[in-house]
Amino acid sequence: MGNTRHTAQPVAQEAAPADAALLARGEYVAKAADCAGCHTAPEGGAPFAGGLGMGSPFGTIKTSNITPDPRFGIGRYSYQDFDRAVRHGVAPGGKALYPAMPYPEFSKMSDDDLRALYAFLMHRIPPVAKPNEPADVAFPFNQRWTLYGWQFVFMPHDGFKSYAPDDPQWTRGAYLVQSLGHCGACHTPRGWGYQERGYDESAPRFLTGGVNDHWFAPNLTGDSGSGLGRLTETDIAHFLKTGHARGTVAYGSMVEQIEDSTQYYTDTDLLAIAHYLKSLAPRQPSGTFAPVAQPARASTNGNRVADAQSLGYVVYQSFCTKCHGDDGQGVPKAIPALAGNPSVLAKDTTSLIRLIVEGGNSPATLSGPPRQRMPAFAGTLSNAQLADALTYIRGAWGNVAQPISGNDVASLRESLHK
Repeated sequence: MGNTRHTAQPVAQEAAPADAALLARGEYVAKAADCAGCHTAPEGGAPFAGGLGMGSPFGTIKTSNITPDPRFGIGRYSYQDFDRAVRHGVAPGGKALYPAMPYPEFSKMSDDDLRALYAFLMHRIPPVAKPNEPADVAFPFNQRWTLYGWQFVFMPHDGFKSYAPDDPQWTRGAYLVQSLGHCGACHTPRGWGYQERGYDESAPRFLTGGVNDHWFAPNLTGDSGSGLGRLTETDIAHFLKTGHARGTVAYGSMVEQIEDSTQYYTDTDLLAIAHYLKSLAPRQPSGTFAPVAQPARASTNGNRVADAQSLGYVVYQSFCTKCHGDDGQGVPKAIPALAGNPSVLAKDTTSLIRLIVEGGNSPATLSGPPRQRMPAFAGTLSNAQLADALTYIRGAWGNVAQPISGNDVASLRESLHK
């Protein structure tokens, strides 16, 4: 990859013909790729003008202005400039981009989708003269030239490939998950170089769950405990449309993903994504759900402490049962069920602890139920009480998952400064 900048061409020449069909497709691609969700600053930032801080192990990276402003945005980008930035991670002038932008996934984007996206951004997004903010990244990671080595070693270079050419629905779903949806950016664990440990189903750790910015994005393979094994294709499609499905409710960064992106997918595309995800064999199993079995804390399993004498049970009854119920079933289309919830059963408890510490809310979508909020308990309960409550939940109603310690809670609270 050289440092030669592509010569910018007039926007009208590069993006023409910008007919209605092309622009409509570009708008759909922009929503499918969640461009506005990442390139819009919080609390009223101008759409697509950048400024959202994205956490990484190396520091905070601020998203860039991708409006057609000629000075601070992409107004002077030729299509070739745009292609090189989006699919290869190199901005004009030879500036390598941080992989907080999911250009490894976007490298699989089709030519037609990329051209439509370029036309939409150039012709339908108003220019905003907002300067880009520098990344707050420590040495040596602030040396952009090192990113060329990262790209050489870790970038996928073969574009999108279908491993089921005779199944168009599977192929479409695979393309959306691996490319526009960039699901692996959150749901695939990272390696020592902050690279995703696989970019398609041929990699054993692909979509098995990953931690990003103190949220654990869960396992999307067919594991029946912490994965998608107990959800149907229809359940998954409904979840992506509304944030709700069979007692599960979206939380954390997935709320914004649904609100800004997946709720706007066509039903056909949502079912294609679900069809592809349900084809993934169970990997990295974690936790089990057996509602007819003895609970993990029962005397038959070696724990002689009755519920009434359990601190976790007492905390749950005092602070949780009003919403989630004595049976852990929650309230349909409002409060998530805790019995059998994949996030409750996950080996990584980052999200579970974060939710009880700082609270959260469900998505507000065009077709889903109203937003509901969960209160924060950081100022109400001690670390030990929070850990005991979560341990009780992970062993109640047929849930079988490892306990959580007060040190686990304290460590995450320190990271969150809460």
